[in-house]
Amino acid sequence: MGWSFVASAYGASVASPVWEGVAGAIAYPLGFALVIIGRNQLFTENTLEPVIPLLEDHDLRTLGLVLRLWAIVLFGNLVGALIFALLAALTPMLQTELEPQLLHLSREAMAGGFGRVFYLAIFAGWLIALTAWLVQATERTLAQIVLIWLTIAPISAFGFRHSIAGAVEVFYLAANGGTGWGDAVGGFLVPAVLGNIVGGVLFVALLNHGQVAAERGQA
Repeated sequence: MGWSFVASAYGASVASPVWEGVAGAIAYPLGFALVIIGRNQLFTENTLEPVIPLLEDHDLRTLGLVLRLWAIVLFGNLVGALIFALLAALTPMLQTELEPQLLHLSREAMAGGFGRVFYLAIFAGWLIALTAWLVQATERTLAQIVLIWLTIAPISAFGFRHSIAGAVEVFYLAANGGTGWGDAVGGFLVPAVLGNIVGGVLFVALLNHGQVAAERGQA
């Protein structure tokens, strides 16, 4: 997911000031495409598929399995985000010319405080769960990449907050001394995770399951 952060910064750095946001949004889906097409586990994708059995069964065992999966995948994603951020901040992994854009994106991720991050993360969670739903509709890689781009680019374009891609950003900012680690976790990570869960479960899993259940009941 760190490559979305880097690609967005690079796109903005080579564009004119008027087109920085557009260029960054166009490049932003790169990391998501690498994860989704590569069949890796992304925490926010798991607000859809694992939730469907829970909506069907309504039992504590299934709830426990969902929470266990969330905890494992979220932990793994965050460890990866932290490692990437430390490499980007503390080693010559990236060109120094990118640093201003990287820091700008990192500060933007934390802007607005807990409530605003939570609210904007709802829409990112909605889009990511929708991505997972749409990608299952085709086995063609090119079509999947197009669907990923169409649903992920708006996250960057409209300033929505994605917990894992954003974690790379705020961890990078903390590693550079731009914020405290506690602020990175409490001011961004916690509200972003909660907002992503609400958006994915409420607007995609529940609505799509409700539609399928209703159609099944009419059959």
